[in-house]
Amino acid sequence: MRWFSIPKMAISLPLAVAAACVLVGINETAYKRSVDALSSISEAQQTSSELNKLLQYMLDAETGQRGYLLTGDARYLEPYQLATSNLNTNLDTLRRLYMPHPEELAGFAMLSRSVQGKLAEMDVSVRLRKQGNDDAWKFVLTTDVGKEQMDAIRNQSYQLIDVSRHRLSSGQSQITQSLQLSRIGIAIVAVIGLLAFYMYLRQTNALKAVDQREQQSLQRERDLLGQQVKERTATLAELATHLQQVREEERGHLARELHDELGALLTAAKLDVARLKSRMGSESPDAVQRLQHLTETLNSVIALKRRIIEDLRPSSLSNLGLHASLEILTREFGDRSGLPVTTNLEPVELDESSQLTVYRLVQESLTNIGKYAQASQVTVSMQNYGGHISVDVGDDGRGFDSSHFSPSGHGLTGMRHRVEAAGGKLTITSSVSGGTHISAVLPTSKPAASAT
Repeated sequence: MRWFSIPKMAISLPLAVAAACVLVGINETAYKRSVDALSSISEAQQTSSELNKLLQYMLDAETGQRGYLLTGDARYLEPYQLATSNLNTNLDTLRRLYMPHPEELAGFAMLSRSVQGKLAEMDVSVRLRKQGNDDAWKFVLTTDVGKEQMDAIRNQSYQLIDVSRHRLSSGQSQITQSLQLSRIGIAIVAVIGLLAFYMYLRQTNALKAVDQREQQSLQRERDLLGQQVKERTATLAELATHLQQVREEERGHLARELHDELGALLTAAKLDVARLKSRMGSESPDAVQRLQHLTETLNSVIALKRRIIEDLRPSSLSNLGLHASLEILTREFGDRSGLPVTTNLEPVELDESSQLTVYRLVQESLTNIGKYAQASQVTVSMQNYGGHISVDVGDDGRGFDSSHFSPSGHGLTGMRHRVEAAGGKLTITSSVSGGTHISAVLPTSKPAASAT
């Protein structure tokens, strides 16, 4: 099959190229001839129009001249003078049109002389009439000189008009020939194209079965790969959720250990210091001062322990609820960072896992703001819409270019996974120097599919 397809392609491709070359050549030839013919037709039409104008101007000039001669009314001189002025412009235009045609220029020269002679004869009559020499202008008027000149102008103009019509007819004929040439060329190209297309169809049909088998094989491979990707993605999502749960459990365990063991040791140490301080009294001021410093140090360590425990597993979340926990979290962030935090928190009803998701989302967002945003104002809101809640954390800091954002940065990937694992959706919008806005929407009841 392949052996037979090679000669067909070797023939169809040159045929297609040859057809294209023939079509381009024919079209270029027809285009050039048509452009030349249109230019000739336009010029011939303009020449005929100018010649007809010349005859009309001559008629207007003669009418005005005779009206003035017969009546002596100066109003007849206005159309006469206008016609003679237009005749000069008309002759200049005709001279420009006849310059590329030396064979017709001689006829135009004769016409121009006749027109100039007729204008001179009319000018003499008008001047004699203005001077009051009635016998002279009447004599000029009664001679046949003006009629002969006018007849010569008409005959010469008609001859030149006939030449222009001949050029017009020749141009139209040339356009017709170009169209016929185009028709023949298109017919030849159509035949060659059909032949090449027929050979291409035969080749395509020969390869169609092979292509179909390859497509079916590729589709099976894509389906298998898609199924594997889906399974691996589900496994990774389960693993990520499990790791987060283990992380929270470890945090809780560590928080309990710190609270029970370290808290007891620090409390005992503080009590021992207080007992020593009370026994020593004022006998050793230096020792009392050192014991006071030790007491303050122990208080600082206890406060640090409490803050670490709250970061690991906020006790306020289980004791006071999400609403109070977020108020405490935002207030402590504002105290530490010195940034004004505007809150709009509504009471919501969520399960323990979703409450922890919301708390970690706000906590991680505030941590990122404190580290990177360089903001001057922070807003935190939580709205209850019955079937779902929305949590928004925004700042007016420097932001970042979201089109070049790496999903592994700033802990945002962990946020997104937490929210999606809870059946919600996370949206992050940011722009350079335009601040960052993190918004999450979570259902008030966890979907059945995510309960596992």
